[in-house]
Amino acid sequence: MALTVDRIRRVHLGRFVRPAAETGTGAPRVEDVFGYLVRHDQGLVLLDTGIGEADEETEAWYRPRRVPLPEALATAGRTLDDVAVVVNCHLHFDHCGGNPLLAGRPVVCQRRELETARTTDYTIPELVDHPHVAYEEIDGETELLPGLHVMPTPGHVEGHQSLVVRCDDGTVILAGQSHESASDFAADVRAVAAQHEGFADPLPSAPAWLPRLLDLDPARVYFAHDGAVWEP
Repeated sequence: MALTVDRIRRVHLGRFVRPAAETGTGAPRVEDVFGYLVRHDQGLVLLDTGIGEADEETEAWYRPRRVPLPEALATAGRTLDDVAVVVNCHLHFDHCGGNPLLAGRPVVCQRRELETARTTDYTIPELVDHPHVAYEEIDGETELLPGLHVMPTPGHVEGHQSLVVRCDDGTVILAGQSHESASDFAADVRAVAAQHEGFADPLPSAPAWLPRLLDLDPARVYFAHDGAVWEP
């Protein structure tokens, strides 16, 4: 089954300031937060739900400005009740913040990611285990719905995952935070190409999963923190 490209809609969920200590550039960087709606014949799928409320230290560190999930969905003509399935690329507070508003809906998550979220302090516990949460834990790559696959894309965190959407005009990858930006993704694609073309070492490294993703012949790749789109 292939979907039409107009069945994918990006929604803006807010922005925050990534401190200089995290950017690697010596300067802070303002980043957007995006979620993605996929209108499937079997129900509306939402990748990521926005920026959750955090502790005082985290709030002061990132200075988030939120777009509440109901408002973000309204820009696409949708409501909370329309969402059938939630997929989180990972469980940091800026990706799963709206999950409690969708309690009872299946939340698709890598088993490894959920275990990490429950046993370390890298996220906000109240956003992970809230009343009536309904996780659908998976291990690795899986077909979520016809034409819609979840693929592990570790790197930012070990349990990171992306959503692969088969569309009638090509494959679309909703890559979450597998890369901070489209340009970072493009650099890794060039590194893979150089390896295949026989360039001598030293060469830049790229994620081990990237060749598998490129084998799907993506027409477009979208990201959680960058409005730019990668195209081959």
